[in-house]
Amino acid sequence: MSTIKLLRHQIENISLKQIGWTILTLNLALIGYFLFIILQSDEFLFAFDKTFYTFIAIGFCAQLIDGALGMAYGASSSSLLLHFGVSPKIASASVHMAEVFTTGVSGLAHLKFKNIDKKLLIKLVVPGVIGAVVGAYLLSAVLEGEVIKPYISAYLLILGVIILLKGIRNNFNKHKRVKRAGLLALLGGMFDALGGGGWGPIVTSNILNQGKDPRLTIGTVNTAEFFVTFFATGIFLFYVGVDSWQVVLGLIIGGVMAAPFGAMVASRINKRLLMIVVSLVIILTSGLNIYYSFNL
Repeated sequence: MSTIKLLRHQIENISLKQIGWTILTLNLALIGYFLFIILQSDEFLFAFDKTFYTFIAIGFCAQLIDGALGMAYGASSSSLLLHFGVSPKIASASVHMAEVFTTGVSGLAHLKFKNIDKKLLIKLVVPGVIGAVVGAYLLSAVLEGEVIKPYISAYLLILGVIILLKGIRNNFNKHKRVKRAGLLALLGGMFDALGGGGWGPIVTSNILNQGKDPRLTIGTVNTAEFFVTFFATGIFLFYVGVDSWQVVLGLIIGGVMAAPFGAMVASRINKRLLMIVVSLVIILTSGLNIYYSFNL
């Protein structure tokens, strides 16, 4: 018991600076891995053409939305990639790999702007990583993620309406304790890997619905998302690999450029307005997901 208490005490005393250095170290490790793959590959294809700049723009727009609202990176970037002719398989794999870097930079920016509830962050990271690893494995080796996506979207649509009503009533509390944070993170991580998105909508939405301050909620969930995405990406790399460097690098460059702006917007925007905007994003993306799921 004393060992468990000691470990818990050490985790609770981790500083925001240590969290930032951990994010930076893991990102550098993944960059090194990608460079190793590129140098070992005889089939590395890349071109600075109009298509590449389109992927940069997609990454910028998607991360600006995600950094400011704490959600919708996967939904927005995937839908735009599909619109420009990228296959679903390449779109899904590319978004997950690029998201490691965009969430990493976004997390560092949220740490700088102090949009973090450290206790909540610690509660989210471990179960979120476990859920993401399980979901990524199931999607890669067992299940078809598109089968369950409409049902997740229907749930999020209802939840978006609830949050919209709460935002209109302006009902939030900066210091309110979040209930069942670990369970939310576990389910959010798993559904994010299974459905190609859902960490932000599931975790952010539920925490906002409990009345937590939108600025701290978005910053904390967005920072925790880095760790969730990093470990899920490891599973996808093991089973799927990298199919399109042009898409991945375009999304990374655009997302990294947008990440600091999203965090700045989240730290300064009116809380009531931010909650309403978040709810509308959930309703819109969930409704589109349901429509496309039954009309393809």
